[in-house]
Amino acid sequence: MSQEKLLEVRNLKTSFFTHLGEVQSVRDVSFDLYKGEVLGVVGESGSGKSVTCSSVMHLLSEPGKIKEGTVLFKGDDLVKKSEKEMRRIQGNEISMIFQDPMSALNPVYTIGNQMMEVIRTHKKINHKEAEKLAIEMLRLVGIPSPEERIHNYPHEFSGGMRQRAMIAMALSCDPELLIADEPTTALDVTIQAQILDLMKDIRERLNTSIIFITHDLGVIAQLCTRVIVMYGGMIMEEGTVEELFHSPQNPYTMGLLNSVPNPDSVTKERLEPIPGSPPDLLHPPKGCPFCKRCPYAMNKCLEELPAVYTLSPTQKSRCHMLHPEAPAHPAFQKGGKN
Repeated sequence: MSQEKLLEVRNLKTSFFTHLGEVQSVRDVSFDLYKGEVLGVVGESGSGKSVTCSSVMHLLSEPGKIKEGTVLFKGDDLVKKSEKEMRRIQGNEISMIFQDPMSALNPVYTIGNQMMEVIRTHKKINHKEAEKLAIEMLRLVGIPSPEERIHNYPHEFSGGMRQRAMIAMALSCDPELLIADEPTTALDVTIQAQILDLMKDIRERLNTSIIFITHDLGVIAQLCTRVIVMYGGMIMEEGTVEELFHSPQNPYTMGLLNSVPNPDSVTKERLEPIPGSPPDLLHPPKGCPFCKRCPYAMNKCLEELPAVYTLSPTQKSRCHMLHPEAPAHPAFQKGGKN
C-alpha cells in the first residue's frame, strides 16, 4: 500500500435540518485514505457511516447540508466544488456502489444502455467504443457471455449479477476511489463471498482505493487493511484490522466484537449484544456518545467529550479510560493525547 494520501477529510460536520430541528449526523469527523488502500467504515445503523461518504461524494439529499470541514481529494477541496464541477468527478474519479442495485439501476433500460450512458458522459468515445468497453467491464467482474448479457434488463439478472453489473458500471471510467455502501448486505453468504473476492481482485489489479461501509465485522476482517469505527456521528476508534480485532481500545469496538461469533474459537461462546440504543442526534449528548451503554462509564463521561488518544502510529481511540489518570484496567493501554 502506498503512503500517498488520496483523500483527507478534516473536521467534517453534516446535519439534516428537519421540521423537528437539526439532526447532527456527522460530528467533527477526520480521517485519511491512502492510494491502493481498502478502508473499512463500521458501526451500527445511524452511526453516520453512509452520511459521511455521501458528504464526500456531494450526494446528500435534502435537507442534508455540510456545515463545516474540508474534503481534500488529491489536494483539491470537494466541499467548495459546484454541482457542475462535482458531476465531472462523480463516476469519473470517484464512483459509488450502493446497497440495493435494483433501486440504483433503471428498470426500463438495458444494463448496456445504462453502462454506456455513464461511459459516454465522462469519456469522449463513440457508441461502438462505449459498447466494447461496457462488455470488457462486464467480463472483468465475472459476468458470463457479456456480449449477450449487455442487452438484458436489470430484472433479468440475479441479485449477485446485478451487484456485479453495478461494480462494472462504477469501474467503467477507471476511478481512483470506489465507495461501496454495504454492497453485500442484501446477498446470501455464497454470493457475498464472491463479491468480496471480486473487490479484492479489483484492488490488486487496478490499484483502486476503496472505502467499504458495513456493519459486518466479518466482511471487514476479509477485505480491509484499516478500519474506522463510527458511533453517534463520530469516529470512536481507528486502526489496522489486526489492532482492532486483537487489541481494541474503545468500549464500543469491544462491544461490537463481543456481539459477533469468533470464527477462530473452538468452543461455543455466548454472544453479548450491546444493551440500550444509539443516541438521539437531534439532541446529541454533551459527553461521550456511548456513555449510557458503556460498562466502563464514569461521571466524567456524561459531562465531557473524550479526547482522541494516539496509541500507535496507526491506532487512535476516543475514550476517557485512556487518560493517564483514569482507573487502571487491563483492557486499556494508555496513550498520548492527539
